[in-house]
Amino acid sequence: MKLGVLGGTFDPPHIGHLILAEEARLALGLAQVLFVPAGAPWRKAGQELSPREDRLAMVRLAVGANPHFAVFSLEIEREGPSYTAETLAALREQLAADSETFLILGQDSLADLPNWWQPQRIISLARLAVAARTAWEPAQADALEREVPGISQRLVWLDMPRIDVSSTAVRERVRRGLSIRYWVTPAVEEYISQHRLYVGG
Repeated sequence: MKLGVLGGTFDPPHIGHLILAEEARLALGLAQVLFVPAGAPWRKAGQELSPREDRLAMVRLAVGANPHFAVFSLEIEREGPSYTAETLAALREQLAADSETFLILGQDSLADLPNWWQPQRIISLARLAVAARTAWEPAQADALEREVPGISQRLVWLDMPRIDVSSTAVRERVRRGLSIRYWVTPAVEEYISQHRLYVGG
């Protein structure tokens, strides 16, 4: 069985996340894509995030009844910093021995991977399904291979439509009183409005 893992703060989850998950599912023949909202992402220590309960609720609303999507709440429930390597290891313990895991991420995250916690362990636990945004230059590939040996053999490139929607832009639009219709799902839009998330500040 092939399983996709898409992590993030999801503050809030938007259509770009859903399109990325669906495109990865189709391209790789994934049985399911797990959305993993971060509890306390260590790379964003000091940044103000919405309460984890709100972010988890929004991810569940965004995923909706799609049978190919599910939410894995381990990082939300776990105390302390969220580490991708630990999440993948915990997930591996729950899967069948012949399962194959794909960590879905953007090209910017791939370039930053050497700065993540235990990147070598990450690539041992999952293949990396990367959404291409620009041409990946040989010099970039060589530099990444030097920092994380063996990573080039663990990469799968996804041909993705360019969706210039970000959580930061959604939050800013809410602060400015602008519409976020079609930027997020209707259920997430309603949740943000009802809970007055991102208003002011």
